[in-house]
Amino acid sequence: MERTIFDLINWKVKWTIYKWGKDPENRIATFLQNGGTIPDAMRIFGVEPIVEKIEGNIALNEGLQELIDLICGIGAPTEWDNANARIGVGDSNAAEQATHTGLQAAVNKTWKGMDATYPQKSGQTAEWRATFGSAEGNHGWQEFTVVNAANDAGKNLNRKIADKGTKSVGESWTAVLQITFS
Repeated sequence: MERTIFDLINWKVKWTIYKWGKDPENRIATFLQNGGTIPDAMRIFGVEPIVEKIEGNIALNEGLQELIDLICGIGAPTEWDNANARIGVGDSNAAEQATHTGLQAAVNKTWKGMDATYPQKSGQTAEWRATFGSAEGNHGWQEFTVVNAANDAGKNLNRKIADKGTKSVGESWTAVLQITFS
């Protein structure tokens, strides 16, 4: 009798968007970009951000292939580390597909480098964080990704569609991506 055994790697994703509201002088953004914590920003600046959570996403083939290359030491893959990783946001609501190679927006898409000390790891959870200051990402936020380059020329690990509104000039928003492997 032949038996089939399945081994699964689970990938649980959570995006959190912190909408800080008015920050025309980038005081909150600069604090967070330099490694300040969310709770400290709330205490120091006396601001309670609007917090929006998004569960799930689709892993993109190009990102999974790059991840396998990293694990196996094949070629010269690029890490999603502090020097290379960017969180990307765009205004496309095109349904996620594993074959996508990044954000689908035609014009309105923005990539932002990691805040200091990110990405971080705790147990089996990796966390990326980028804060978009008052002049950055001022368009609809409907799609989200993390890429290992300055823009979609790199390998996008994942993509998620969720309409989180339109960021305006003078506002600062922080995007946090957590992926837990089990």
